[in-house]
Amino acid sequence: MQIHVVRSGETLRRIAQAYGISAKEIVESNQVPDPNRLVIGQTLVIPISGQYHWVQPEENLWLISRRYQVSVEEIIRINQIRNPNNMPVGLRLYLPQKPRKSVEINAYIDPRMTRARSAGAIDKVGEHLTYLAIFSYAVKRDGSLTPVEDQPSLNAAFKDRVLPILVLTNFENGRFSTEIATTIFTNEVLQDRVLNQALQVMAEKRYRGLDFDFEYLGAKNRARYVRFLQKARQLLKTRGYFISAALAPKFRAEQRGVLYEGHDYQAIGQVVNFIFLMTYEWGWSGGSPMAVSPINLMRQVMQYAISVVPKEKIMMGMPLYGYDWTLPYVPGGKFAKSISPQRALELAIRYGVSINYDKVSQAPWFRYTDEQGARHEVWFEDARSMQAKFDLVKELGIRGFYYWVLGNDFPQNWLLIEDNFLVRKRM
Repeated sequence: MQIHVVRSGETLRRIAQAYGISAKEIVESNQVPDPNRLVIGQTLVIPISGQYHWVQPEENLWLISRRYQVSVEEIIRINQIRNPNNMPVGLRLYLPQKPRKSVEINAYIDPRMTRARSAGAIDKVGEHLTYLAIFSYAVKRDGSLTPVEDQPSLNAAFKDRVLPILVLTNFENGRFSTEIATTIFTNEVLQDRVLNQALQVMAEKRYRGLDFDFEYLGAKNRARYVRFLQKARQLLKTRGYFISAALAPKFRAEQRGVLYEGHDYQAIGQVVNFIFLMTYEWGWSGGSPMAVSPINLMRQVMQYAISVVPKEKIMMGMPLYGYDWTLPYVPGGKFAKSISPQRALELAIRYGVSINYDKVSQAPWFRYTDEQGARHEVWFEDARSMQAKFDLVKELGIRGFYYWVLGNDFPQNWLLIEDNFLVRKRM
């Protein structure tokens, strides 16, 4: 498939003619909000096999070959070029689809967020998933677990041959609790209670793996957490379950901060079957406007991770959401609103503003003024930003990637998965 960025004066009809397909195909594939109103900078995934390139001034076949990683000879053969040294500007060249990489893909879902839509959200994208992590069975201070209404999600997962993962957290009253983690990690009886209850739920509901999303642990729990995971691994292994852990995005081993100090990449990587790196939330609801997952910062985290953890154990995190900030940003002021990529596009169209693209973070953004005169800044994901992340996955050669969180509309993402990857199914 090909990503097209809308330019000034373009219409859907003209774009469709350029690629030799119908406008209807583009509308349906991208779920275009308003076919009659495109905005500059809007991306469209063109549902074709391979892609086209229009020759630009000063370009030659060697430059085009390097850009698309297709040999000069192959370009000449496919396009039946008679004079490779004299190609007119504007000539349309067809480039074949590249081989697809086999990966595993996980997505978290929070049934409390999606409510009745949880099963529908899974059905829409289940063919693209290897795992489904259901968030979350929260650990209480007495070692018991807070139940989740997970049966609709589980039924949808089994239907689509997606392996369900039970997620354990130290989540309490809307936030991660260092105190709960410390209480559990320093008491063998409570640890046994937590793990035995988790195993009971897994057996009853046919979960296949257990994911530990324990955050804000602090330095004091660094070694304790590893020992707890080692105990869990022994219990799970004998029953044929796999184990994973979600880890904060670190650039180095001794990174300061309560979020980072409790996660020992190397030690945890030796215990679990794979890790979920939370490479998102640099742009967050209480912070200043910026990309949620800047590719330059994601790369730094991944480079550190693969230096201490085997690549086949690493899953890189990707967001299925963005944020809408009200300006001016004031620390401690109004939090930004989480929005889906599709909703962000609808806002840009509604207010008739162009979409910009930051080349450093590889992320789209725009500003608008609402009906009350308030100014806003929106950072989100589009086809370009996701393709940049997919390219990083392929470049690094890691196990795969995962999403936080299902329930946000983003049709272009799933189109690009089909073009880039073969999704491994383990069920």
